[in-house]
Amino acid sequence: MRQVAPVSIAGAPPGAPGTAKRSLIPARSLVLKLLSAVILFGAWEIAGRIPVSYAFPTFLESMAALFRMAADGTLWVAYAETLQPLAVGVAISAVLGIAIGLWVGLSNFFDWLFSPIFIVMQAAPLAALIPLLVLAYGIGLTSKVLVVCIMAMPVIVLNTASAVRNTPENLKEMAKAYLASDPAILTKIVIPAASPVIFAGLRLGVSAGFIGAILAELKITPTGVGDIITFSRSIADYPSMYAAIFSIILLAVLFLNLLEWIESVLFKGNQRGYVSD
Repeated sequence: MRQVAPVSIAGAPPGAPGTAKRSLIPARSLVLKLLSAVILFGAWEIAGRIPVSYAFPTFLESMAALFRMAADGTLWVAYAETLQPLAVGVAISAVLGIAIGLWVGLSNFFDWLFSPIFIVMQAAPLAALIPLLVLAYGIGLTSKVLVVCIMAMPVIVLNTASAVRNTPENLKEMAKAYLASDPAILTKIVIPAASPVIFAGLRLGVSAGFIGAILAELKITPTGVGDIITFSRSIADYPSMYAAIFSIILLAVLFLNLLEWIESVLFKGNQRGYVSD
């Protein structure tokens, strides 16, 4: 009687049921995201046609204004201004935020020293701090970058520190038993195990950074996309105002999906699902 060797799940052939189920997850996720977008934009169109307010345009009117601004170059000129403090602030917040979060998570002393600072930064009303930043640094790029950092960095630091502190101790003890060095434990055990929460904090921090960039343009100097929003509101051009708001939200969503893809590439072994899955 011929014996058939068992096949593990990891080595299942392409046609196996488990493989087919896993291949359907991205497609189902995409369908659900598209469905939610259709529902949202449909509700927006209906609310604009009722209308819920005369200052609330329909979705189609807003998209027509968006394409018009894109065609005449107004939108691209505005984003050339907006993306400067946004890119610098998000980059600084991501690099320093993760580094400080790892530092705080690995040391009780630095946790005691720095955690209250970032908790206060997260709870502080930013609109009240902006005049102080303007007095100290003027109305240029520096103030806007600081606004983005104040919005983004606390979330990244606190999530990273929490993820590092909750790394399973048995994994670290196993690595020490095999005489692994501290840098090896950090790069091969702590960071991969904490990566889902670190990237969750990074996505939340980036979202807050987008809010901070627009808030800085509205409160410090009306430039970029913030200038479009302010000017359109002042002349009652509400389709253009909502189009500008929609464009910054769309950019944030695309960037967050890029972060999600980067995480999946860097940490392929950490299989975890999103709500959309």
